[in-house]
Amino acid sequence: MSPLSRVAWLWLLVPSLALLAGAWLHASRVATPAPGSLLAPFMLALILVVPWLALRRRRIAIEGRELVVAAAFHTRRVALDALDLVQARIVDLAEHTGYRPMLGLNRFGLPTYRAGHYLLRNRKRAFCLLTATDRVLVLPQRDGRVLLLSPERPRELLDRLRELASPPPHR
Repeated sequence: MSPLSRVAWLWLLVPSLALLAGAWLHASRVATPAPGSLLAPFMLALILVVPWLALRRRRIAIEGRELVVAAAFHTRRVALDALDLVQARIVDLAEHTGYRPMLGLNRFGLPTYRAGHYLLRNRKRAFCLLTATDRVLVLPQRDGRVLLLSPERPRELLDRLRELASPPPHR
């Protein structure tokens, strides 16, 4: 998996620090805490930990005859036979804007990070796990949907998928 850029982590860190500072200031002004204020630190921890854990859950694996993509709160399993590997390619989303995610349908996203189900600019539905946009592996499925992935070595993953999907040679 391509490493996550610092911008995504900053988008999570800055609001978290602001929430912590606000909670600390509020707690310092209250003489005797109300029962609701005692729950505030736990709720704040939950608000901070869940997105952090979602950002860390990024995995692309081949398990048997399936491609498994785990992204934030979503997991997508696709049989290798369901992929149209002849049409698969590696693109730069700055050049091929039709593949850029446009509308999130069920997703988790920050700047430089997109995970989940999206509608692309070319009006196709896609499952995305994007941490970079310059080397995106586009894997069309036979049902018309698309997988958009940004593995660290997209060429190696595509070659491995093609190798596993091809029938064994006859003797």
